[in-house]
This record gives sequence, C-alpha cells and structure tokens, in this order.
Amino acid sequence: MRALRRAIGWIAALLALGAAALLLWAIARGRPQDMPWTPLDLGAPTGLFTGRKLTALTRDFPQCRALLDHAGVRYTVLPPRRGAGDCGYDDGIRLTAGGARTIGFSPAGLGVACPVAAALATWEWNVVQPAAQRHFGSRVVTIDHFGSYSCRRIYGRDAGTWSEHATADAVDVAGFRLADGRRITVVGDWRGAGAKAAFLHEVRDGACQLFATTLSPDYNAAHRDHLHLDQADRAAGWRACR
Repeated sequence: MRALRRAIGWIAALLALGAAALLLWAIARGRPQDMPWTPLDLGAPTGLFTGRKLTALTRDFPQCRALLDHAGVRYTVLPPRRGAGDCGYDDGIRLTAGGARTIGFSPAGLGVACPVAAALATWEWNVVQPAAQRHFGSRVVTIDHFGSYSCRRIYGRDAGTWSEHATADAVDVAGFRLADGRRITVVGDWRGAGAKAAFLHEVRDGACQLFATTLSPDYNAAHRDHLHLDQADRAAGWRACR
C-alpha cells in the first residue's frame, strides 16, 4: 500500500511538472492557444489542443453556435433529423454566404454537424487560404464536396460501425477552385511533385490538426478521390491522420 501511494505521488508530481512546463512553454512563445484550458477561438491560430476542443463541441451545440457567431460565420440551424439505426442529428447547420468566411461549397447548401462547420471555418482561415496563396498566388473560392449526411455504416456495409456521415459529423472534400479559374482535384492531382499535389498534401496535414479523422488517398483506394474529414468523439480522444 505504501509503495502504491508513493507511485501515485510520483505520477501526480510528474503531471504537475508537465503542466507547469507546458504553461511556461506557451507563455514563452506567446501562444495561449497551445494551452488546454484556453477557451476556443475559431479565429485564433491553430494551437496544440485546438482539434480536441473542436471535437468536444459535439457535446455542446449552444457553445458551438456561440463560437460561430463570435467568429462571424453565417449559418442557419437545421431541424433535428432522425433516421434508421444510429442515423440522425440534433446539431446540424447549413453554412450560408457572407460573413467572415469567403469560400463557397459546390454543391451549394452544405449541411453539416456544427463541430464540422467550426473546423471548416478554422481550416479555411488558417490552412486552406494561406496554402493557396503560397502555392498559386490566388485564393480558393469554392470547395467541391461529395456531401455530409448519409444514413449508412462505414463503407456502406450491411453491418458494423456506423459512419460519422450518419450523424453529419463528416464531410468529403473532392477539390478546390481558385479565383483565377484553376481547379485542383484530389483524384487528379494528389500524386506528383507539382504545386497542386503540394497544396493538397498541405491542406490534408493542416486538417489533421483540426479534425478527429482525416483520411486521404494515402489511406486506401476508397479515398482516392476525396479527403474525408470528421469529428468523431472517440474514447480517450484518439485521432486519425492518413
């Protein structure tokens, strides 16, 4: 028993030291967004815990809406939806034109769970637009997508785990259109050493910091033509990036 108490004491001390080191590190860098207890701000640069904070919004629809409002994101709330099995959502929104966001979606009228919308806004500001300017000297005006809500299990199987699409907690991004007319597609431009491939890999890597799951053509053939982005609220908060 004494050994157990000693071990617990050492663990607590190490955790306290780790928290203190993290605090000092964040203060030294002038990046409060790197602290786990700093309130989420969608307009702030991405921090170490931004992705986990975004995923946690799956449990707090009012807070998610408040963050969108504070960031100047325009949207309409969708009515709750119920489907077979685990399908349906209570936190759906439809992103609308105007406000702080400048990228449109095609097809128009994309409806997603609120945490996905929050991550898409942050992805646009901190990842997609800066990458487009670096690689092309132009901004993205449209994201082409394959949709969000779909009442189905993973890979459309008859049994097994339900897809995050079944609760609108996922979106599949197929490509990007630039203000100068150029178009970048996952299916056509992922491979290679050119600017388009570099851009796609950069926005995939940036999405990994904001979404609970980011899957690309590097994962498997089923994702050869899109980036799957979702906010799966998993036990222990583990995340997937491929």
